[in-house]
Amino acid sequence: MYHTAGLTRGRVEELCALIGEATGESVRRWPPVLGLSRSVVVTLAYLRRNRVQAELAETFEVSQSTISRAIAAVTPLLADILEHRIPTADDLDDRSSHMVDGTLLPCWSWSSRPELFSGKHRTTGFNVQVVCTLDGRLRWVSDPMPGARNDIVGLKASRILDGRDPSTWLGDKGYIGSGILTPIRKPRNREQPDWEKEFNRHHNSIRVVVERAIACLKTWRILHTDYRRPIDTFADAISAVVGLYFYAAE
Repeated sequence: MYHTAGLTRGRVEELCALIGEATGESVRRWPPVLGLSRSVVVTLAYLRRNRVQAELAETFEVSQSTISRAIAAVTPLLADILEHRIPTADDLDDRSSHMVDGTLLPCWSWSSRPELFSGKHRTTGFNVQVVCTLDGRLRWVSDPMPGARNDIVGLKASRILDGRDPSTWLGDKGYIGSGILTPIRKPRNREQPDWEKEFNRHHNSIRVVVERAIACLKTWRILHTDYRRPIDTFADAISAVVGLYFYAAE
């Protein structure tokens, strides 16, 4: 169960109970042929592995349209019931230092959404800002923004630094000018002295843990490989996965 859905059987059963309590007897949006439990497993397998729906249909011996209906029904339910488990900006401990980085959550290219194209990554998707502690524990994930926005724009839009002293935070060169401690940029008219190079090496060796935190979040492959469902459903998928990440870590 864990390798298929990313959760133990007990945690999956707990999720089913939470969904059942939240929806009540009168609302059953998942396909009857699958039922709630199998619909949840289907959706978790899709989010965890980004499996093709036709492949899931063969595995669960139903039609592809049934798999699609299950994912469409359960994903927003997961986002809703897990929302309160996701840390907010107010939950950050201001007595501690943090590291921040941005990452692109890729999706298919829609000609009607050119703002999703990231020049840095040369593909389309949504940008999120991620904050972790110095030992790599994920503490906050921003709302998604169009991929054309760079990291410092996304950080300012999230307002995560409002009322905070950013001088104790670490980030890469994409955050130069934000007050966050960043590597020293090499000027065009001179070589960097050895102390600047050493500072940058030391800074990068510390900051690598935020990249590992992002990699752990993206073990939910729906955030790592192209999102193929309608673009207006991606926000729910992102919220559901972030909620599942913190739910699994409890």
